[in-house]
Amino acid sequence: MKILARPVSRGVGEGPLLISEKPISFLGDVDPKTGIIINKENPLYKKSIANKVLAFPYGVGSTVGSYVIYQLKKNGVAPAAIINENAETIIIVGAVISDIPLVDGVRINSLKGYTYAIVNAYEGWIHVR
Repeated sequence: MKILARPVSRGVGEGPLLISEKPISFLGDVDPKTGIIINKENPLYKKSIANKVLAFPYGVGSTVGSYVIYQLKKNGVAPAAIINENAETIIIVGAVISDIPLVDGVRINSLKGYTYAIVNAYEGWIHVR
């Protein structure tokens, strides 16, 4: 199924789809060395975001979160792409400086039941299956 989205950080990424219905704070929720979700309150607890398409409503927390995203990229454990309902500054900056495709304007609930996604943040679409 193809879903239209707003391109925010240009690029194309694909991989297994991980969905969190809760916002993510990259500072405190994600281990920058391993790419594993370490927040016990997150439904993705103990799962790796490395090379996955990560979908969550929006980012929260400190502006340092942008640099955590960059560190994830440098460590080879960053998501292949990010999908948000409403991308905010922390996630946008992190995605841009890390060359991670980011789109928003997508209802996270519309992705439920799908396990794989291709994100085209040049043309503004997601293909899920």
